[in-house]
Amino acid sequence: LWLGAAITSTWSLFADGDIDRYTITHCVATNILRGMAMSIIFSIMYVCRALTIIVDMFCGQVACRLVLSEAGHEWNLLQAVLRCASGCIQLPFVCFIAAASVGVPFFVIDVLSFGTHATTFTSLLPSLLILIALMRMTVVAASVTESCVRVPSLINSLSFGPGTERDRQHTIDYIVSSAAGFYVHDVRLSTEMIFKFMYMWGVVAVGLGGFLNG
Repeated sequence: LWLGAAITSTWSLFADGDIDRYTITHCVATNILRGMAMSIIFSIMYVCRALTIIVDMFCGQVACRLVLSEAGHEWNLLQAVLRCASGCIQLPFVCFIAAASVGVPFFVIDVLSFGTHATTFTSLLPSLLILIALMRMTVVAASVTESCVRVPSLINSLSFGPGTERDRQHTIDYIVSSAAGFYVHDVRLSTEMIFKFMYMWGVVAVGLGGFLNG
């Protein structure tokens, strides 16, 4: 994505043929900033994917061992890892969400201002790629919570032997009440929340486009 954004932005800047020191400096600085943003975005995505894998490993161990006595302690460790990891990346995550919230209206304004020509597409393609990466980042982060939400259903479907129904229900209630997942400043991020956010800004974009065209 970064390479595509760098190529398209460089091509759009040098398309007019007026190459000077300011144009070269602007092109290099813009590509460096976009590269840094992409690096942080994909780092957050890799951390979230690692957290999802940890939850899946917990489910696999519970399904293989079928021992409820160790599930509670391992779930406590898993919660601690999730909260610690989400706390470490919540600041850049919030900054990117704020940037996306501001970028969507400006992107719509640019499209309506410059039209739908080929030059406009190449100029705005880098910004579009970054917005797509930000949306993908939020979905991957929300998938951590969704993986945690499905753990009680998995445990409820397993058989741990005769006489373990009460312990199994106690473990399920404990996991549900723990509300584990990906947290951003004590707010648990979910896929439903992300879709509502995208829907809201989609409505804002359509309304802004209709207002400017009118």
